[in-house]
Amino acid sequence: MSKPVVLVAEELSPAGIALLEEDFEVRSVDGADRSQLLPALAGVDALIVRSATKVDAEVLAAGTSLKVVARAGVGLDNVDVEAATKAGVLVVNAPTSNIISAAEQAINLLLASARNTAPAHAALVRGEWKRSKYTGVELYDKTVGVVGLGRIGVLVAQRLAAFGTKLIAYDPFVQPARAAQLGVELVELDELLERSDFITVHLPKTKDTIGLIGEEALRKVKPTVRIINAARGGIVDETALYNALKEGRVAGAGLDVFAKEPCTDSPLFELENVVVAPHLGASTHEAQEKAGTQVARSVKLALAGEFVPDAVNIQGTGVAEDIKPGLPLTEKLGRILAALAGGAITRVEVEVRGEIVAHDVKVIELAALKGLFSDIVEEAVTYVNAPLVAKERGVEVSLTTEEESPDWRNLITVRAILADGRSVSVSGTLTGPRQLEKIVEVNGYTMEISPSEHMAFFSYDDRPGVVGVVGQLLGRAQVNIAGMQVSRDKEGGAALIALTVDSAIPDETLTAISTEIGAEITRVDLVD
Repeated sequence: MSKPVVLVAEELSPAGIALLEEDFEVRSVDGADRSQLLPALAGVDALIVRSATKVDAEVLAAGTSLKVVARAGVGLDNVDVEAATKAGVLVVNAPTSNIISAAEQAINLLLASARNTAPAHAALVRGEWKRSKYTGVELYDKTVGVVGLGRIGVLVAQRLAAFGTKLIAYDPFVQPARAAQLGVELVELDELLERSDFITVHLPKTKDTIGLIGEEALRKVKPTVRIINAARGGIVDETALYNALKEGRVAGAGLDVFAKEPCTDSPLFELENVVVAPHLGASTHEAQEKAGTQVARSVKLALAGEFVPDAVNIQGTGVAEDIKPGLPLTEKLGRILAALAGGAITRVEVEVRGEIVAHDVKVIELAALKGLFSDIVEEAVTYVNAPLVAKERGVEVSLTTEEESPDWRNLITVRAILADGRSVSVSGTLTGPRQLEKIVEVNGYTMEISPSEHMAFFSYDDRPGVVGVVGQLLGRAQVNIAGMQVSRDKEGGAALIALTVDSAIPDETLTAISTEIGAEITRVDLVD
């Protein structure tokens, strides 16, 4: 019997290749060359790529035997996950392969900035011995502000503690008690900006974090501060940072990432007090080996028909067919819940009702957690590490099942208890022969609306004219309404508008709507 075929489209660690060769026929190809890649996919069961190979609908169509696409790394920008899901192809990556390397790179840049290593090196190789010019600063007894206390942020904080630093952090989704366990004081962003001698960024790149460290923020920092970004380009506004450095409002910076990559020309490169690297956070031999072996193990599991913990989508076997269609919906419910919560969560309750409880629905809990944390933490969240992310943040998780579902054939509810005792919830179901996704409840208000890439929820006091005002203001902003539902607890009582639109609602429009109708607004953008 012939062995399954694995096509390796880019360089993979020898340890990863060795694992694959135990069970599979391993072939190689230059994945960046489409003329080679497409014909090489014939009869291939698994495709392994890194960042240079683009896996799109054309590649998936050529790989008629493909069961799994594996990315030997963290990001998936070069893999069309939606197209793979429609094709029934499992997509996996290596979400934890580079976290230590990424944390160490942040420390590396911080130390290099503190001691002026880069300009001192450049001067010395030019034959200039300038000790006094490049006098640096110690880390001891300095205050380091960690922006984002996810897994990488925690690793950085733990390592900086050994230098005798005072650690403060900003992360609205972390409980103060959890931060205290780590020896970190949790503060608001403004306080972190004002107190920190060093600021190191460890956030995911989302609509809320792009430009977070921008002109306004950089007006609040000490002139002696040094700012490090080894997370995602764009979180630190590079133009604002350049201006602050030129004007002496910031003492130095260390950057491993840029808003547009590859970046080979930037005004920041002109400045001696800036140390830069070409996105080397994951570029260590150890990280590359971990990535290779992790995806090799995932490919083995997938082709053996077993559940793959590092799956980004769940299209492989090992999950009941009745459950699979509900997993993308559950991830969306988790992301909506995170937006509704808007802060630290102490407990997550996942409730599953209906016929599907005849199966093992534990994977639904994992999908909810994956969605909940995907826009909150810097590192990639998968079905395997989602429970660990919850545990690290002090979030209790429970799963309950009930065969009875009075209103829907199956119903999935995700509920969060917040640090201040409030509760938020969202429920969804699949309807009709086409299994269409529907949101059917938000914070106790009933509705029936299809989730979309851009959504908003407005909580307000029920009265005439509100819907007209919302429509008028959105019209002025050229935002087209795709769907709208109004739900209320009673006439003249509390009400909720659930809205889906064709494009993201501008911040100024949301502010205008909030002012006009006196609403609390939650915007949700389900765009990766």
